[in-house]
Amino acid sequence: MFVNKLSLQHYRNYDALNLDSFGDVNLILGRNAQGKTNLLEALLVLALTKSHRTSKDRELISFGQDYAAVSAEVEKKYGTVQVELRFSNQGKKAKLNGLEQRKLSEFVGALNAVMFAPEDLEIVKGTPGVRRRFLDMEIGQVQPSYLFHLQQYQKVLVQRNNLLKQAWGKEAQHAVMLEIWNEQLVEHGVKIIKKRKQFIKKLQKWAEQIHDGITGGSEKLELSYLPSFGEAETEDEAVLLEQFMIKLSQMKDQEIRRGMTLAGPHRDDITFYINGNEAQTYGSQGQQRTTALSLKLAEIELINEEIGEYPILLLDDVLSELDPYRQTQLIETFQSKVQTFITATGIESINESRLQNASIFHVQEGQVQR
Repeated sequence: MFVNKLSLQHYRNYDALNLDSFGDVNLILGRNAQGKTNLLEALLVLALTKSHRTSKDRELISFGQDYAAVSAEVEKKYGTVQVELRFSNQGKKAKLNGLEQRKLSEFVGALNAVMFAPEDLEIVKGTPGVRRRFLDMEIGQVQPSYLFHLQQYQKVLVQRNNLLKQAWGKEAQHAVMLEIWNEQLVEHGVKIIKKRKQFIKKLQKWAEQIHDGITGGSEKLELSYLPSFGEAETEDEAVLLEQFMIKLSQMKDQEIRRGMTLAGPHRDDITFYINGNEAQTYGSQGQQRTTALSLKLAEIELINEEIGEYPILLLDDVLSELDPYRQTQLIETFQSKVQTFITATGIESINESRLQNASIFHVQEGQVQR
């Protein structure tokens, strides 16, 4: 997968930008707050249809403008595809080769991207919500049906929580409606859980192997899925459905008292173990960073395994944070097989000898020069 061209209109601090002449490795250099990250964000937005930095699409639109548009020409193994997203007050519109897509889930996957940024350390040491978001973003890229079930689940969850808030002292009155919401919650919930378990199993295979290489075999990385009910191993939908229903029945009174749904994939988590010890709690900063790096490199291999070609790699100001050894591991992993976009404040922060023939772009106040 290779991005040949990128165009932005009224996107963040870019009024109009057309870039091409990209190489296998692309260095985007400039001082802070000039728009380097905005370029990488735009590529990730084309992959995911949403930003990793904000849930409000309005923030992607330049101040004083009514819309923002991002498009790219992407070369894939089966041919070239034109991908385009437009954001406005009316919502999002997605086009593939000029044809508008009825659902965003039909657009996701046309461009695949993996981003590694300093905040990715939070995947290891942050809250469960950060890890769930990580799962949702990555699984959605390779399995669009996952996004459908996730969106439906979230809609049902809001309705069910509203009903639970009204049900205190009126349980009999709301019993039938609660059963209806339970069935819909479980229907979509078990699909999400099954896909997460399958994804984590595949991610474990790659992450363990990569982590072993980075640490010279001194550390063994393990991933463990922590569902809010049932066993972590089972992927049988019938079993999951029964377990989910039983859990909802057991927690009914508590949920009504608290006015919220207390079981389901929105409460799940992942735990990382290094040599049997929980990395979130007992891992050093270096071990946590290596774990995050291993996960990101594993994503690249997993996406290739799933779709038959490598995604693009976006490195947002991370090389300067890695010691020379980890820089070398990262660069050697991507240099020969993955088109990469790297932001940095200067070339001196990067092991220059390992970035041969890189295309260099300089960014200043929303203007880009070669």
